[in-house]
Amino acid sequence: MNIIILGAGQVGFSVATELAREESNEITVIDVDQDILSDLQDRLDLRTICGNGSYPSVLKQAGADDADMLIALTNSDEINMIACQVAHSIFHTPTKISRIRSQEYMQKKELFGENSIPVDVIISPENLVTEYIHRLIKHPGSLQVLDFAQGKVQLVAVKAFHGGPLVGQEIQTIRQHIPGVDMRVAAIFRQGKSLAATAEQVIEADDEVFFIAAKKHIQTVIAELRRLDKPYKRVMLAGGGNIGGQLALLLEKNYQVKVIETDLRRANQLSGELYSSIVLHGDAANPDLLLEENIESMDVFCALTNDDEANILSAMLAKRLGARKVMSLINRPAYVELVESGLIDIAVSPHQVTIGAMLAHIRRGDVVAVHALRRGSAEAIEAVAHGDHKTSKVVGRRIDELKLPKGTIIGAIVRGDDVMIAHHDVVVEPEDHVILFITNKRDISQVEKLFSVPPTFF
Repeated sequence: MNIIILGAGQVGFSVATELAREESNEITVIDVDQDILSDLQDRLDLRTICGNGSYPSVLKQAGADDADMLIALTNSDEINMIACQVAHSIFHTPTKISRIRSQEYMQKKELFGENSIPVDVIISPENLVTEYIHRLIKHPGSLQVLDFAQGKVQLVAVKAFHGGPLVGQEIQTIRQHIPGVDMRVAAIFRQGKSLAATAEQVIEADDEVFFIAAKKHIQTVIAELRRLDKPYKRVMLAGGGNIGGQLALLLEKNYQVKVIETDLRRANQLSGELYSSIVLHGDAANPDLLLEENIESMDVFCALTNDDEANILSAMLAKRLGARKVMSLINRPAYVELVESGLIDIAVSPHQVTIGAMLAHIRRGDVVAVHALRRGSAEAIEAVAHGDHKTSKVVGRRIDELKLPKGTIIGAIVRGDDVMIAHHDVVVEPEDHVILFITNKRDISQVEKLFSVPPTFF
């Protein structure tokens, strides 16, 4: 696929890195900063163009005449939207994805479409991250909570807790512990390495366990994999920017929320926009302020500023002062694994959350959802099966007949409103939504081909 990426900032850099790993993609990156582009070209096999990506001449130089997709990811909503308009009007680019940050634009859906600004897919990293953190808070004890099939199915990662009822036992004993609940362990990671989730595999303390189940059964299964965490009630947010403000608005209906913001003008603005949340003007890395606001009674502390170092320090301080669970927003990939091994419980990477949303529109075959797992080392995808026994490699076949790459498993199938955990004898039918867990990203293209049908089918 011929893809033009506009913007080589943190999000653009991460997307370019992800897509350049796949041999079938030809990537061109446009940015106004030559130094960033030179660094990117030294690391990856791709083309770079220095210039304003909304200019027709720059897009033409980047190969827009033959591009399959434009992904506009600059920090300017206006440049992103104009670039999509130029790509549509002059170059007839089939697919245009745009990053939109401003809620002023996001709230006006009539702005976008075939007869207005021609953006096919809107990506809002702030909204995606807000929803992601919200799901984590709703499910105490989880490391990741990912939705499939419009929320009917969830894939959840938890760390097996010492003394939990399943630790030291084989996966096949799960049914004895949770009668009436159908679920499947999709993968186990031990000390960073993937283990085959066979029936005989023994779960050990500190294993990272990914399981899939119908949404209504998720909390029951989490309780079996670790001691059931009490529901969260009190939440403190450090940073009242776009993410912090949106998250506070989502949470304040069901939680007691405090927001700490360093900018006085923004703090005053938030206090007028929020209903029951308490907005504090101050520094979240000030231990006196945290103690004064009873940090030791907080169930969750989320560090959500734009500064990685400030987030890490305030989260570590909150944990040391008694906060039950701490999360930190971290943009630099190198920091994520480092901090999760220390005092911070969950490091949230906006890039990984954003990339998953975009990959669903880039993958071949009818892929409707993609989620990056384990800091991008694995993926979970939702693919729709089309065709019949003759035109499809999956339809009309039992799961144990499918030629899946080693380390790839089907976790669940959604057929209409029915959720079926994927046991070996389940037969795939047309229009089934199939949820797969892929531990080796090199196998993604093989899985895509498995779900592809001849172009004449559509």
